[in-house]
Amino acid sequence: MPDFKRLFFAVDIAAPPALVCQRMLDPEDYRDWTTAFCEGSHYEGRWLAGERIRFLAPGGDGMLSEIAEHRPGDYTSLRHLGVLSNGEEDTSGDAAEAWAGALENYRFVPTPEGTRVEVEQDVTPAYEAYLAAAWPRALQRLKALCERGAPG
Repeated sequence: MPDFKRLFFAVDIAAPPALVCQRMLDPEDYRDWTTAFCEGSHYEGRWLAGERIRFLAPGGDGMLSEIAEHRPGDYTSLRHLGVLSNGEEDTSGDAAEAWAGALENYRFVPTPEGTRVEVEQDVTPAYEAYLAAAWPRALQRLKALCERGAPG
């Protein structure tokens, strides 16, 4: 079993949970807020429980995941299955096995002011510092996107 550390991040957003979830997962908005991880990040697939989804950088590298659970506006859980290299799926090599089974969970918690987005992510030691720095920037970008389009 890989050695994961679970990181936790949260941000309060002045917009309802349904809007925050929609903005977080919308293909164009996803490209915006995930620039904190990599310029040009995008995904291929659908946000449906049991579906595979590919998270990609422009060169075709990224993660292969499965939607473990998806309740829009409430909770979404991803289970990482492997890695992508030049668009090719790898679920059995060393890099893939290092991430196999890692979870990435999103909670959309209603608050009096809107929504508290909570993110839990299992990480390998090699990516801990990078993700610890990138997630807060990503969540601030998501906050800006959602509040710009929130009902007044």
